[in-house]
Amino acid sequence: MSEAIPRGESIQRVGVLMRRATYASIAVAGLLVAVKLGAWIETNSVSLLSSLIDSLLDGAASLANLVAVRQALVPPDREHRFGHGKAEPLASLGQAAFIAGSAVLLLIEAIQHLIHPRPITNTRAGLAVMIFAVAVTLVLVLYQRSVVKRTGSLVISVDAFHYRADLVLNVAVIAALLLTVQLHYVLIDPIFGGAIALWIIWGAWQVANRAVVQLMDRELPDVERERIRAIALAHPEVRAVHDMKTRAAGPISFIQIHLEMDGSLPLTQAHRIADEVEASILAIYPRSEVIIHEDPAGINEPRAAYTH
Repeated sequence: MSEAIPRGESIQRVGVLMRRATYASIAVAGLLVAVKLGAWIETNSVSLLSSLIDSLLDGAASLANLVAVRQALVPPDREHRFGHGKAEPLASLGQAAFIAGSAVLLLIEAIQHLIHPRPITNTRAGLAVMIFAVAVTLVLVLYQRSVVKRTGSLVISVDAFHYRADLVLNVAVIAALLLTVQLHYVLIDPIFGGAIALWIIWGAWQVANRAVVQLMDRELPDVERERIRAIALAHPEVRAVHDMKTRAAGPISFIQIHLEMDGSLPLTQAHRIADEVEASILAIYPRSEVIIHEDPAGINEPRAAYTH
């Protein structure tokens, strides 16, 4: 489903918040890759390897996100009159493909360890690294949640989903290491690794689905459409509203609406009313492009059922 539109932040402020979130994500991913690589070399744990692979992909995804965010915030130009907002869902779709591919490789590695079990060594180092990873990731997730709430950014939301999944993954790795040490059963580690791989595949599917929603220009949620309709009808000289069309492209929303007014109004007065309605909509949805068409009330026009 489409996401509700956050309101109140200017596009300039949104750009600053999105870029900061991507920088933070890249920094955390780089730090976790370094410490997990050392821990995996020490422990030979499949679960820890799964976490390392996920962090490597998070780093690559965060770099792609930075490029996507910069591109999505580029103003409209001659060749892209509607802006560059769809760079966000395109980047998210690419992330989904990379995530799914990594999960398949991890699943293969887990199966190999099930067939040919290998002992885990130096579990203390692995546990220390994973506890550190949980703490760092939790801080990043809380920050990303705040940014998503204020910007509605799909690409930051996808990145936040990755790191929320990392929290589950890291806790699972800790559990696998502890259980392997306590029970002396080496198959626990690849079983956890395989389960984590399936979790990542499910996450990739969800990421791809959300990206496709924007790429296919799905309507904004009904609650937002009704709010826009109510804003237009609140003007005393607007009699009715029809043919509303909405969509989102990255941080920008596009709203088209027909206003019905007294047919005897002069064109200049009808234009003034439309400008006032547009200003009211933009006051609530500042990151929107609004197109309004004025119609005389009571004129029967052919209308498709889905454009009400």
